Amino acid sequence: MKKFISKLTLIAFIGLGALAPQLSFGQDSTASDSVANSVSTLAATTAASIPDNPAPGFTEKIKDIFIDGGIEFMVIVLLCLIIGVSIAIERIIYLSLSTVNTKKLLQDVEQALNEGGIEAAKTVCQNTRGPVGSIFYEGLERSDEGAEAVERAIIAGGSVQMGLMEKGISWISLFIALAPMLGFLGTVLGMIESFDAIEEAGGVKATAVAGGIKTALITTVAGLIVAIFLQVFYNFIVSKIDNLVNSMEDASNTFVKLVKTKLS
Repeated sequence: MKKFISKLTLIAFIGLGALAPQLSFGQDSTASDSVANSVSTLAATTAASIPDNPAPGFTEKIKDIFIDGGIEFMVIVLLCLIIGVSIAIERIIYLSLSTVNTKKLLQDVEQALNEGGIEAAKTVCQNTRGPVGSIFYEGLERSDEGAEAVERAIIAGGSVQMGLMEKGISWISLFIALAPMLGFLGTVLGMIESFDAIEEAGGVKATAVAGGIKTALITTVAGLIVAIFLQVFYNFIVSKIDNLVNSMEDASNTFVKLVKTKLS
């Protein structure tokens, strides 16, 4: 955009220089020539200040680095990043929607048990999103078999919900391990290419080995960046799962006591 504006300015200066004699019709020819020369000089200075080849932007630099690193490895590393981030975002959304106010849920369940019995409490649990409501519902389904059956149902339901919460995060850990390995593989192949160039040249020459070493370094850096980026997502998801599990266990213990009191 700046280059376009500079060119427009140059065109305006040139046009002004060409029209200066006509604009000064009826005035002193010496003054008109002076104005024309000044405008021409300014136009030439502006033209000299406009670079013919502007510096590449950030996107172009990234594209050049991506190509220099070797398409066959960089594409795989990029796929690890894209798939890993997609899974991480899906897990974060799922876990965020699974988070509920367990204290309020327990109060609603207790009120429903006191006012409408087991069926009313089931309705409250069905209308509550997240794993806690599902676990409570599983327990209430077995309430006719006694308090011990309710406790066993809650433990089984908790295991199922744990599996649902941890779904897909093993793929993130796989990509965290895979991305640096691909980078190191590119490093090894790049160094082999450099040694082949040295062997063909019959000696060590900077120009002969620079390409292979550059490829080796770029692939390694790309793999490490992807691994670090995904590791942050992975740790955030694991911590969120831990918080949900702790909240779920506390709420389940309170719920079991509540049901035992109701059934006794």
